[in-house]
Amino acid sequence: MTKPFESFLAPQLEEYMAYRQSLGYSKNPSISWLKIFDRYLKSRKVDQQILLQPSFFLELRANLKVEQQTVNMVLSATRIFFQYLIRKGYYAENPLRDVPPLQGRSFIPFVFSPEETDRLLTAACKRIRKGQKHFLRDMALYLAIVLLARCGMRISEPIRLLRHQYRSDDGTIYIEKTKFRKDRLVPVPKDVLPEIENYLAVRKALCPDDQNPYFLAGRKQRALTDNKIRSTFHQAVKDIDINNPKWTIGTMVFGSPTPHSLRHSFAINTLKQVKERGKSPQHALPVLAAYMGHLKYRYTGAYLKVSDAKHRAGLIDFVKSQQEVT
Repeated sequence: MTKPFESFLAPQLEEYMAYRQSLGYSKNPSISWLKIFDRYLKSRKVDQQILLQPSFFLELRANLKVEQQTVNMVLSATRIFFQYLIRKGYYAENPLRDVPPLQGRSFIPFVFSPEETDRLLTAACKRIRKGQKHFLRDMALYLAIVLLARCGMRISEPIRLLRHQYRSDDGTIYIEKTKFRKDRLVPVPKDVLPEIENYLAVRKALCPDDQNPYFLAGRKQRALTDNKIRSTFHQAVKDIDINNPKWTIGTMVFGSPTPHSLRHSFAINTLKQVKERGKSPQHALPVLAAYMGHLKYRYTGAYLKVSDAKHRAGLIDFVKSQQEVT
């Protein structure tokens, strides 16, 4: 059960979250940002008069002990919350109207080369335990990572897939209302289809009366969990001896390997293949955007800032060399 809000704005925050859910929005991630705001209000023992002052939010921006991106998300979510309060007549003006976000850092994601992706999937496959208690779930965890790597899915997407959303007759997966509330039909790569069919055959043989509605079955008629997929992923990364911790210098952040890195790598390596065939990556963006479920082409275009894993390594070497010079 979600812990309730605790500041003097708790009733309005609960009302706002109920309103968002009535419109079909998920609680997350907005509730996480607003919880941070709520805890800050409670810790500072703030009253309504102080809250009307933009200087309060400038102090909040400076005092929150979280990363810059999180601070900006808290400010954004709180700004939208106050717009709701204005419409409801609680406030006349939005105190965050002129409060700017923190200057963002440039984030360079970790990129797996195609060879590293192959090695990672091999390592994840080797971690499938053969005992009856673990075999089927371990196969599902492995297949989830395959879908991240080969189809560029977000981690939430294989978790939420239902059995009927995989269409074996035409080799597609129908993904419903994930980020941006978009639906899309994803053609499954030919080398992934046998992996899926093998998993489904094993599942049918081991669980002939299976009633679990999820495509990738977890325990007790439930879906797989985010944490289990992440754990399997990080174990496989360790197995192939990739040691790239997150690294920050100035306004640049070089990310460490995460499951979402597979999505980044899928996009970057796809665009690289397009370029190697003599085609324009820019022209491929509309198709790739639709495949990945992006709302706007510019979200997909962000992947053009890193051309491949070797280019990313070169950026790191360059930044390190400049750091040594200074």
